[in-house]
Amino acid sequence: MKEISIIITDKNNRKKKLQAPLSLGISLMEFLKASGYPIMATCGGMALCATCHVEIMKNYELLTEPSNDELNMLDTLPEVFPTSRLSCQIKLTENTPILEIKIRGELESEE
Repeated sequence: MKEISIIITDKNNRKKKLQAPLSLGISLMEFLKASGYPIMATCGGMALCATCHVEIMKNYELLTEPSNDELNMLDTLPEVFPTSRLSCQIKLTENTPILEIKIRGELESEE
């Protein structure tokens, strides 16, 4: 089974490296939620709420370009970074063998 490595830094600056299977065809948001991260994802992955905001720390250039809808939603956030993305809009593919991210969006229950 093909996988990619994802290094995740949470809101408390804890880092964890996980392996994400590519065979499921899921988004980064779906993987994060399935891995126990309490991302709100209020809109269910439609790029309408920005609660799944992440900052790409490594390999941003290997991702597909953000859509206009995604860019418009990112523009509504109080804090945006040059490599900000909505995790619901990032499909996990072989094009990105390793991805490092920092969770920036709203969580279901802040720790």
